[in-house]
Amino acid sequence: MIFYLSDTGNTGWAAKAIAEATNDKLLFIPEQLRSGQLEYTLQEGERLGFCFPVHGWRPPKIVREFIRRLSIDAKGHYVYALCTAGDNIGETMEILRKDLSAKDIPLNAVFSLIMPESYLGLPFFNVDNAKKEKEKKDKAAAELRDYINEITNHKEASHLVVGHWPRINSRLLGGYFTKHLVTDKKFHVDSRLCVKCGICADVCPTKNIIGGLGYEPQWKHDGSCLACFACYHHCPHHAINWGTLTKHKGQYFFGRKR
Repeated sequence: MIFYLSDTGNTGWAAKAIAEATNDKLLFIPEQLRSGQLEYTLQEGERLGFCFPVHGWRPPKIVREFIRRLSIDAKGHYVYALCTAGDNIGETMEILRKDLSAKDIPLNAVFSLIMPESYLGLPFFNVDNAKKEKEKKDKAAAELRDYINEITNHKEASHLVVGHWPRINSRLLGGYFTKHLVTDKKFHVDSRLCVKCGICADVCPTKNIIGGLGYEPQWKHDGSCLACFACYHHCPHHAINWGTLTKHKGQYFFGRKR
């Protein structure tokens, strides 16, 4: 069983590759939360995986909420976690380990994949150029093959890119990110460019956008936004921006053709 979150597709690609190799069931975390049915049973010998993108050098708030509400007996089972990030992950897995420990869920293996950058909510943050994007994808694909082998064989493992200042990034910057930057209040649409295709509403992982084909998007402002920028990146006419920070920046989602 694999619980996963993906916004611009990096983690979705990895989680699906793991599921195909292991024949484990793949469950999308936002959908599970919306269903309200958060009690699960693992079969004998079944693995338990958590796959998610790093948000502000921490596990995304929706992943932490899911774990707090999760009801599952994982004792005696192999449990692993894989996260994706554009640069490094800081103390993300230490935070996750504590959250899981509070639910009596062990964590036998942890993995990180450095993937193309998609977070643009800070100055000087932008998508990678085409060359760097390809390099990251190629390296991640090779690493994922090795990770899948370890997961399949229930290996204890730790393959993490934590960066030079994991405590500062996750605790200081991560705290600021969570408090001030996880918001939909800065998103806005340029009516002159919007073609009302509805893609932004379709790709939002938390269904935070009111809209669809024939409608301009409206953000709900209900606290569900992850500031993942999926709506921004998937907009075919660059009609969506987050304040002024994204106005002249690039777009990326996994599978997008340049």
